[in-house]
Amino acid sequence: MNDAVQPPKVLIVDDSRIVRASLMRHLKGRFEVREEGDGETGWQTLVLDPTIQAVISDLSMPVLDGYGLLERIRQSKIGRIRRLPVIMISGEDDDDACNRARAAGASDFISKGVGTAELLTRLDAQIRLATAEEALDAVRDDAMKNPLTGLFTRRYLESQADQACSLAQRKGGEVSLLMIGFDRLPALTEQYGAAVVEQLVAQFGRLLAGKIRREDSLGHYGSAQFAIVSPGTPGASCRTFALRLKEAVETAHVAFHGQRVDLSVSIGVANNNDDQSTSANHLLILAGERMGEAMAGGGNRVVGCEAEGRRPDALTVDRALALLEAGRGDMVRGGSRELALRVLPLLRFLNYELQWQLPVEDLERQLNQSHPRDSAA
Repeated sequence: MNDAVQPPKVLIVDDSRIVRASLMRHLKGRFEVREEGDGETGWQTLVLDPTIQAVISDLSMPVLDGYGLLERIRQSKIGRIRRLPVIMISGEDDDDACNRARAAGASDFISKGVGTAELLTRLDAQIRLATAEEALDAVRDDAMKNPLTGLFTRRYLESQADQACSLAQRKGGEVSLLMIGFDRLPALTEQYGAAVVEQLVAQFGRLLAGKIRREDSLGHYGSAQFAIVSPGTPGASCRTFALRLKEAVETAHVAFHGQRVDLSVSIGVANNNDDQSTSANHLLILAGERMGEAMAGGGNRVVGCEAEGRRPDALTVDRALALLEAGRGDMVRGGSRELALRVLPLLRFLNYELQWQLPVEDLERQLNQSHPRDSAA
């Protein structure tokens, strides 16, 4: 087993073999070196080799020059590439080139005639700085995220909501917030135990994480409660998403020791434009209050700022079929008459098309007799 510490790996990108050889002599013994002759192949090497810790690049090169390579590095979606220290080298002591390179995100700028000692010192310093920043980022990530689920903490979500509201106010944009909580949490805990409920909550968190956009922020906000900060999303779109999410939970097949676990969530929605508020704290409070209102109204509901948000969600035929397939007939029973009225036109069509002999008129008469005000409307 080899326990020797591997030296840091540096990528040299220069179209001159002489310059590359000279730089490699400077770095020999202190760094492991890879070399490429233009920015395009240099970029491909960076993508494929995750062990590279720094880049030394010429400015003037064929195919892709140093500025183009630097731009790709700083705009990369891959964090390890985006954070790499990049030292730009030119044959001329050109202040304009230096300023342009620094503005593009260069970590340092030195001439090709630099001595070995100075090059080693600067490169060493840049790698140590990058390592320290990476360690600091890891500490910040630990503070931002729940160690068990990897989702954001309440404090971080509040910070994200504040930033999103500030940006929306400056740009005239929108930001929506959702507060999501499990219904009947005490009863679930008593019936299945805290450990099982904790697993269900974690599983639900993973489900949520797979359904939100990259620019959204999802995290824990309370006991078995989640919050989503969604910048740029209108309130109506957020409510539509919340309804789909609620229906996905109520029709989910979840079992414990062979016994079906009936789950549902209540969701509160707030939006800066709909609620005429620019305060992130106020919007979070509104979303939380609406989630509580949904729970108090029987649960398995979505409540927004509009009056329609206070009404129980309509029981569509598709939703009824999904609930029945999931064994949730209890949630369909209260809407039986509504469903019957919805399918009457379909039954009439099938009677005619397939020459059935279903007593559709009798069914309609019975429904209208049970609710005469509806038939007169």
